[in-house]
Amino acid sequence: MVLEDPTSGFVGAVVRLENGLLVLEDRAGKRRSFPLGPGFWLDGKPVSVAAPKRTMAGPGRTHTASGSRVSSAAPKVALPSRIYVEGRHDAELVEKVWGDDLRHVGVVVEYLGGIDDLPAIVTEFAPQQGRRLAVLVDHLVPGSKESRIVEQVGNPWLFVTGHRFIDIWTAVKPSVLGLKAWPDVPRGQDYKAGLCRALGWPARTQADIAEAWRHIRSKVTSWRDLDPALLTEVEKLIDFVTADHADTLEP
Repeated sequence: MVLEDPTSGFVGAVVRLENGLLVLEDRAGKRRSFPLGPGFWLDGKPVSVAAPKRTMAGPGRTHTASGSRVSSAAPKVALPSRIYVEGRHDAELVEKVWGDDLRHVGVVVEYLGGIDDLPAIVTEFAPQQGRRLAVLVDHLVPGSKESRIVEQVGNPWLFVTGHRFIDIWTAVKPSVLGLKAWPDVPRGQDYKAGLCRALGWPARTQADIAEAWRHIRSKVTSWRDLDPALLTEVEKLIDFVTADHADTLEP
């Protein structure tokens, strides 16, 4: 299905739904994400695009995976504010644990391919009141490459935070996988491949790495399976992007 966003003029085929966004790809292979809802054109006619219906909570479930109380309210239309998360695996983990909460408050999480893209994204997004931007960065520690890039951007409606983990994999508690601790990976090695080899898992191809992540992610069922340091930073992101809309959100 090929849709047009008349506001920007972007025309592309629907390739997937991701974190409450409709992803379109044009003939040149460029992809853009748009909030679900009205405002699209299909075959010259206006249409509204909706995600398949999903159950907000199973029978008897009183809390979401993040520990929040389950709400019976329908998901809200996406806010203009956004959360960007560095790394596809990071975005998938945030969706698994905080997905219900994010849909409840109308916050969309987008995937930031790499921290090098941050200055350009901030410039293009142009954060302002009511349209805030919050960013979660991997391994944001003093003196790192990541910290130097973050220092280049500044805006009162921008909030950048991070976690100490070299990779989001190790934000999952090792005990969830039956480990006493995550193994150390020598500097100079690919971190994910090094973890897999140290654990005796296949690590020769990208498919091996993807399968390892699927295994790790499958063990995460709630916030209790994550290091508290990650929980704190994600909650800060959500609080920041909803600050201008607090009076419209259900408690």
